[in-house]
Amino acid sequence: MLRTILFFLFAFSTQLIQAQSEEGLQGKIYNEGHPVEKVNIVNETTGKSTVSDAQGQFNIAAKKDDILILSAINLETKRIIVNQSHLDQKELSVKMNTSILPLEEVKVNENSGVNAENLGIIPRGQKKYTPAERRLREATTGSGIVPLNPILNGISGRTKMLKKELRVEKKERLLLQLDGWFEDDFYENTLKISKQYVRGFHYFLIEDTDFVRALKAKNKTLTKFLAKGLGLKYNDILAVEQK
Repeated sequence: MLRTILFFLFAFSTQLIQAQSEEGLQGKIYNEGHPVEKVNIVNETTGKSTVSDAQGQFNIAAKKDDILILSAINLETKRIIVNQSHLDQKELSVKMNTSILPLEEVKVNENSGVNAENLGIIPRGQKKYTPAERRLREATTGSGIVPLNPILNGISGRTKMLKKELRVEKKERLLLQLDGWFEDDFYENTLKISKQYVRGFHYFLIEDTDFVRALKAKNKTLTKFLAKGLGLKYNDILAVEQK
């Protein structure tokens, strides 16, 4: 009995400390000098989310080193790592840039078989790195008897920062895959998740290992099945937060 009481006291004190460490971060979003509404702001660290209002303003619980992801249609996704200066500001001003849609690739001859591998420029089967993977590889490899890059980057904290960026990049790729994966009706009528919380639910989904595995395998049936169970959990979390 005593052990149970101590466990609950410890859990309560941990939650209390965490809640006290979080602050309401206020901000205003601009694009070309004008406030932007309906921008999704997600605290990737905690999973909490909100949307900017007609004045471009938002308020979200955050603490130092949390990662905020801001996204909206026709705007470039923005990532902010919260620091103390952000928390000290009365209102954080965030500028978002208009997204430029790339032109469709023009293929002169799809069956020419001419590429870097066939021409012998790069070895066949060589791994292709994403920008974040390439930066991390450069920071953790080196030449010479004693490679200095990994040592210096480890001491400076650059390696840790690049690993975090790589994790964020992988999650962003999963989020892009989730866009349009399910119909709007599936969220609203089947999962009972309103439109303003769908983006936050996406972040919740990609934290689940089984769901990510099914998504990467493009197994639509399994992702729907798993999403139904995760949707119940997500709605329970929202219900607690809105009390």
